[in-house]
Amino acid sequence: MDVAEEAARIEAELRALADPDRARYERRYLKSDLAHLGVPVPAIRKIALPAVRDVPPRADLRALANVLWAAREGGRPLHETRVAAIEVLVRRAEILDTRDLGFAERLIRDSATWAHVDGLAEKVVGVLLSRHPETGTALDGWVADPCMWIRRSALLALLPGVRRGTPDLARLSRYGDAVLAEKEFFIRKALGWLLREQARHDPAWVRDWTAARIGAVSGVTFREAVRRLPKSDAAALTAAYRAR
Repeated sequence: MDVAEEAARIEAELRALADPDRARYERRYLKSDLAHLGVPVPAIRKIALPAVRDVPPRADLRALANVLWAAREGGRPLHETRVAAIEVLVRRAEILDTRDLGFAERLIRDSATWAHVDGLAEKVVGVLLSRHPETGTALDGWVADPCMWIRRSALLALLPGVRRGTPDLARLSRYGDAVLAEKEFFIRKALGWLLREQARHDPAWVRDWTAARIGAVSGVTFREAVRRLPKSDAAALTAAYRAR
């Protein structure tokens, strides 16, 4: 792969699709300080993924993501090239290994929006965790990190296992307890998503976990946790939540 050539092609094709009206809307919706071109994600994906249609060397994949991540418009990071960086990493996450956890962490720390963090957390870090369980030791530190996006990422990295029906219940419970007192909406929501997805496979586990913490769980988390429980369980938990 000619990394510089592919990065230049991707950026040029994205700029050719710029839509100023959509860009203004996206900046408002995401409350973003980044530069936006106004290109929708499906179009970004269509432009970016040919670069990694053939499996590239791991070093080239990282280099391409780095160049795309660093692109600027008017001195500000460019949203669309960052999305493109995430898309190529997600498409070839299987060639990443434990050495790349720090790289993913750097991108997450450099992010300022769920629109970048969530793909990295679930589809890059989550894949690393699934393929290399030893990375869980690092995530144990992430869940208490001062950076809210790193804490959110620790939670969302558990989603692939939950969705496959092979959850790490010890970590799910431990991380849930670690963030129960959180005031950050994005953390409360992430925990709720985990519980909601876990309820697809094991609603009794979610029912019992939530019931044991009914006095501490936030409304955001609670609403997601009971969303897919049997009606009788959801009703009993809701009554207990309202009476606390």
